[in-house]
Amino acid sequence: MRIKQLFVSVGLLILGGGLGLWGSRYLMQTPQELTSETPTVVPSNLKPFPFPAKSSPQTNSNFIAKVAQKVGPAVVRIDATREVSGQMGENFEHPFFRRFFDDESPIPREQIERGTGSGFILTPDGKLLTNAHVVDGTKEVKVTLNDGQVYKGKVLGTDSMTDVAVVKIEAENLPTVDIGNAEQLNPGEWAIAIGNPLGLDNTVTVGIISALSRSSSEVGVPDKRVRFIQTDAAINPGNSGGPLLNAQGQVVGINTAIRADAQGLGFAIPIETAQRVANQLLIDGKADHPYLGIHMITLNPELRKELNQEKQLPFKVTENEGVLVVRVVDGSPAQKGGFEQGDIILKVGGQPVSKAVEVQEQVELSTIGETLAVEVMRESKPVTLKVSPGSFPTK
Repeated sequence: MRIKQLFVSVGLLILGGGLGLWGSRYLMQTPQELTSETPTVVPSNLKPFPFPAKSSPQTNSNFIAKVAQKVGPAVVRIDATREVSGQMGENFEHPFFRRFFDDESPIPREQIERGTGSGFILTPDGKLLTNAHVVDGTKEVKVTLNDGQVYKGKVLGTDSMTDVAVVKIEAENLPTVDIGNAEQLNPGEWAIAIGNPLGLDNTVTVGIISALSRSSSEVGVPDKRVRFIQTDAAINPGNSGGPLLNAQGQVVGINTAIRADAQGLGFAIPIETAQRVANQLLIDGKADHPYLGIHMITLNPELRKELNQEKQLPFKVTENEGVLVVRVVDGSPAQKGGFEQGDIILKVGGQPVSKAVEVQEQVELSTIGETLAVEVMRESKPVTLKVSPGSFPTK
């Protein structure tokens, strides 16, 4: 049946192509009276149209063009391939393909997935920064510089929790980026993105910083430990790993995500987060994240009422706001430190917190194995707990 459809489709394509060609020829035909050899007489009183004189090329480019010229040479294209094992899909269960196999067992396959992303050069000797999801599943990648030179890149380390990766190529005297400060950004500032969206190398887009400190759950990636920069500079597949720049051409973030259900919403990892993780990857080949082992939610009056009415917890919620501990993981640092269900977290490391994401941020800034003071409200009384964060479990 599919082969018959194929012949029908091919026939339609041929017919459509023929009609298109015929129509084109018709539209391009010249009337006979215009193709005769009779010379055309031009009235003597007609004068040439006074086109303006050509001006000299402009030398004063705007700040966006200057940033692109400055940073573009340090932005690279990263091509990654990975093998995916599995079974042939239903299209390959057709009798035409099935006849090449001896039995009715599933047809094995080895599929090669290819992906393209972006990155930028940190050091003249070839250390690059990109997203972990760009190089996930492979140890080597192809890195293409702005001038067309191609290098084999070695993945030195990846961190899935922040989506940061470091790649190294063997080269010298490479152009590098300047690092800015994301902590000093304000909504409304210019934002410039450079990358390789949809394989279109060194594409420059511009917008503004739309918002700061977007939580991972707001962005739609709740498994990440990042407070994202939001921008309306156009970011598309292939921009991942490229730099987000300020008006001075300094890197303030790594473009990493878009919301598929919206337009004009792009997100970047703050450069401070990327630098901290990159340093760990360069030194240890991995990044460790402090971990307490609690499940928590941010309270509000409506949520408190819902939790108590539906009796979703084995205790009654008495507070309208704050960070409520709803579960303590067995054997976790939190359990060893004395956390209990129903605790309301007030401070972490001396810093007041009112949202679960703020607790997560303060824990992320702590040191594994060192004592961290956490103040909680328990049965209407403040209690200070001493806990030693562990390393986030990888499995």
